[in-house]
Amino acid sequence: MNIVVCVKYVPDAQADRTFSVDNTTDRAGVDGLLSELDEYAVEEALKIAEANDGEVTILTIGPDRAADALKKALQMGAHRAVHVNDAAIHGSDAIATSLVLAKAIQKLDPQPDLVLTGMASTDGTMGVVPTMLAERLGLPAVTYASELTVADGKVSVRRDGDLASQTIEATLPALVSVTDQINEPRYPSFKGIMAAKKKPVDTWTLADLGVDAELVGLTAAWTTVESFSARPPRQKGQIVTDEGDGGSKLAVFLGEHKFL
Repeated sequence: MNIVVCVKYVPDAQADRTFSVDNTTDRAGVDGLLSELDEYAVEEALKIAEANDGEVTILTIGPDRAADALKKALQMGAHRAVHVNDAAIHGSDAIATSLVLAKAIQKLDPQPDLVLTGMASTDGTMGVVPTMLAERLGLPAVTYASELTVADGKVSVRRDGDLASQTIEATLPALVSVTDQINEPRYPSFKGIMAAKKKPVDTWTLADLGVDAELVGLTAAWTTVESFSARPPRQKGQIVTDEGDGGSKLAVFLGEHKFL
């Protein structure tokens, strides 16, 4: 079984994240890492591959530093990686991202039986790319999986909602996005870290994929960030002394701030 996992290199959530001069996310001035939500997709792919004598390919789009995300996935146990690296992609929105990912997957040989993604990226948090990607690939999209089973040419997932859980099945090949409830991602072992150094990593450009540069990037984005400002410092809280009228004072405070 051939599995492709789409991952993203994102700014560290613990870092002082900001925007660049062109109002795009600053990915060069802060430390980055493999998106935490994508680690669950990598782990699930590895589990399925180990049970079905399969191979896992990691796919990412991004600048040179995005190779760090691939390195982490390879250290976890993935077999190979593909890095789409082209300056023209900078500033792409979800629509363009899904286009480039689709073209990269279609270039793979052999074609995957299963495409896995995280439920969303930790920087954009939109969660729309998996469905867009499935549409471009002509695959069934089974999203937000909390449990995943592959057997007899089908994929079956459990999707947990606020009031009920659903069981959804689709015929392979298919695309599945997974939640952070599905597993506990493994830590790379020393053996895995050393083995990752010898695993193949292909680097492709837009030209390699046959994608017109005018279809991607900031100028082609359907939405853009017009302006941004730093979050104001947290203000000192208000202390209310209860002298028998604390309840009334609280009600007034909540009313003034339109919490009631």
